[in-house]
Amino acid sequence: MIHPLFMPLLMKSPPPEITQTLTHTAQEIPRSELNPEALKSESYRLAFDDPEFLLRQETRGIRFQLELLKPELELKQMGITSTVVVYGSARFVDADTAVHRLERARASQDSTAIALAERAVRNAVHYENARRFGYIVSRACEHEPIERRYIICTGGGPGIMEAANRGAHEAGALNIGLNITLPHEQGGNRYITPGLSFKFHYFALRKMHFLIRAKALVVFPGGFGTLDELFEVLTLVQTRKAQRVPIILFGSDYWKKLLNVDALLEIGAISPDDVQLFQYCDDPQQAWEAIRGFYAAS
Repeated sequence: MIHPLFMPLLMKSPPPEITQTLTHTAQEIPRSELNPEALKSESYRLAFDDPEFLLRQETRGIRFQLELLKPELELKQMGITSTVVVYGSARFVDADTAVHRLERARASQDSTAIALAERAVRNAVHYENARRFGYIVSRACEHEPIERRYIICTGGGPGIMEAANRGAHEAGALNIGLNITLPHEQGGNRYITPGLSFKFHYFALRKMHFLIRAKALVVFPGGFGTLDELFEVLTLVQTRKAQRVPIILFGSDYWKKLLNVDALLEIGAISPDDVQLFQYCDDPQQAWEAIRGFYAAS
């Protein structure tokens, strides 16, 4: 049975006797006097509205969950289920920039600057290949429903990441950037689709989001970060913690010089089947065809 005191909450016009009873009862309840300073204290903040609390060591697990959940909800709302992830160096620049730097270096007659600029011109080939690859994938999927498109996804920074995002942008396609906070602040590159540029604090959560929707991974030449991402993916696929997807090492000269797979086989550190987990490629169109061929055969 509902207590008479609560009946006015269910009635549009409570009877006068009920109103008088409520008024009399309210007058009998003493009001607590709160110190105005207490209202301003950190302890009085709601937990989710307290940055100092959320950044404590003890709440790290909550931050893990939030970093996993925020991009997941946004991408799910957009209907994005499939991505092609592109890894590679943040240090490479586009061909026009590289040539301009070389011209300035030659004008300065500084031998060290000339050598670095010439190297930048050589590395610009990787940038332009990643740019072309992003364009090819995006154009090939442009007429598919959003849930069936392969969306280019990168680490959101400069270099190869920028190149792949740029290619997708030039094709008029959605593309994703999963950026990471670093000591030297790095913002998302200008070619990422607004609303699909995410920033992470934890490398582990960022890596998870690379793989959650990945239908292929294309790894261009890069440094420690690129190698870390490549070997983690290979390990997860090798141990069957992740579903097998095409893993393409773009730039065979670079990768064969860097990775002595034969030595790993010779000493028994990997099995012959493990060599089949990846393939080399040197042409953007061939890389896309390799991805399509993988799924056509499955």
